Amino acid sequence: MEKKPISNSKTVKTALILPPDANAYGTLFGGKLMAHIDDVAAIAAVRHARKSVVTASTDSVDFLQPVKVGETISVEGFVSYVHNTSMEVFVKVEKEGLMSAEKSVCATAFLTFVALDEDGKPTPVPKIYPETNFEKMLFEGAPLRRERRNERRLESQKMAKLFEKEM
Repeated sequence: MEKKPISNSKTVKTALILPPDANAYGTLFGGKLMAHIDDVAAIAAVRHARKSVVTASTDSVDFLQPVKVGETISVEGFVSYVHNTSMEVFVKVEKEGLMSAEKSVCATAFLTFVALDEDGKPTPVPKIYPETNFEKMLFEGAPLRRERRNERRLESQKMAKLFEKEM
């Protein structure tokens, strides 16, 4: 398989935050933002793999600033690393006050997706190569994030077994 540039997977979605999207404080529900993040990340993963994908993990979603009703969010994601059948996707969320034109990053996230073949089994995907300094930084840090992700997954599996014994 031929390597692809990270930029091939770039996906952007913009949304206006309306009252049904908000909590009692007039700010965007975290779960709504997470749905936007997962949607954009999945599209980026499919764009790279050109295969069906499933979310394997959400490493982190860091909510850095609240988003108010009337502001917009721009959710941008791209594949930042590929292992074999899995892809790490980085997502950045920027909010904008439409009247003030003020913009700031309000959230970041890392998610992992697995590509599936026609039988629903994990299947290899093309490797990637970074082009910008930011892409290179994310790419170089990915093996450590992957190691931490795998350690966390083992802990989650252990916990799940303990819960099963309690039932």
